[in-house]
Amino acid sequence: MTKLSKRTILKATSWAALAATAALVGCGKKEEAAAPAAEPASAPASAAAKPEPLKVAFAYVGPVGDAGWTFAHDNARKAVEAEFGDKIVTSFVENVPESADAERVMRDLVGQGNKLIFGTTFGYMEPMLKVAADTPDVKFEHATGYKTAANLRTYDSRTYEGAYMAGVIAGSMTKSNVLGVVGSIPIPEVIRNINSFTLGAQSVNPKVKTKVVWVNKWFDPPKEGEGAQSLISGGADVLFQNTDSSAVLQKAEEKGKFAFGWDSDMSKYAANAHLASAIINWAPYYKKAVKDTLEGSWQTGGVWWGVKEGAIDIVSVSDKVPADVKAKVDAIKAGLTDGSFSIWKGPIVGQDGKEVLKKDEVADDKFMGGINFYVKGVEGKVPTGK
Repeated sequence: MTKLSKRTILKATSWAALAATAALVGCGKKEEAAAPAAEPASAPASAAAKPEPLKVAFAYVGPVGDAGWTFAHDNARKAVEAEFGDKIVTSFVENVPESADAERVMRDLVGQGNKLIFGTTFGYMEPMLKVAADTPDVKFEHATGYKTAANLRTYDSRTYEGAYMAGVIAGSMTKSNVLGVVGSIPIPEVIRNINSFTLGAQSVNPKVKTKVVWVNKWFDPPKEGEGAQSLISGGADVLFQNTDSSAVLQKAEEKGKFAFGWDSDMSKYAANAHLASAIINWAPYYKKAVKDTLEGSWQTGGVWWGVKEGAIDIVSVSDKVPADVKAKVDAIKAGLTDGSFSIWKGPIVGQDGKEVLKKDEVADDKFMGGINFYVKGVEGKVPTGK
């Protein structure tokens, strides 16, 4: 290559470099004059880490298929799942005895990462208190109890309201004026229901008497059936129960008597015997408890809900029940809803003839929670366990 050629190439290269530099300077000026470029868009919220679902557990005293108490709790658990979707994960353990074994189950549920635990029977009270004391970061909910802690709340349903309405129907339908009740365990809750059933019956038929057989179990279909048979043999033609299976109702069907479903709608188990079912709807409270926990507003204390809050109802009333009796039950239900009707309003007399509530005196919740006596008209003695 000649010197001229090299020189020409170098000159051309120099001019090209100069032109490129000028172009860059020009571009720089334009960028300075232009509006600043927009910041890159932030990552969408959906890309953020999703919070872990709240783990909620239920301890059941009976099987979910008992058709009564536990069945009602499990229906409410399903309603909670439907309400909160993927915000929660629920689980349950059935047939947990009211013994030291309950404490083991509660600790196991804590170990599984559950942060809200429901114990659904009275006998879990002491075990739950122990576990709650050791695990302050977990919220505990105890059904039908009366002891609380900083992280343990109690809840209950006013089952006596359903018992009273069933009593109104029973008092209207009996021919023998003898009613029979199969009782589970003689605690205030159950005694209160027996008394309320009797008061409801007496409100329409002062002649009625109530006989009681205790089976000392919440769920034992054979014993419940035996208890029902004993009452029928004693002259009862309308049966009531505070036990968890449909055995009493089925025995009434077999013997041509009347009876009621309890805790859940049991109408399908006895087409002829079934007069109505006094049911519990736990869903409103369970939704509240889960919502409180999710929102961080959970507080200890006690809750006792009834007809007014949608927790208690009487359903599937038989066509055999006269229209005027149905209307009376509807009026009672309306009065319980708006507060214009009180079941435990004096004068009310105990089995011993002594007045337990004076005329127009309305029992408060403290009185209701400590009922350990029969009202006039209930035969036999309240078991003392001694």
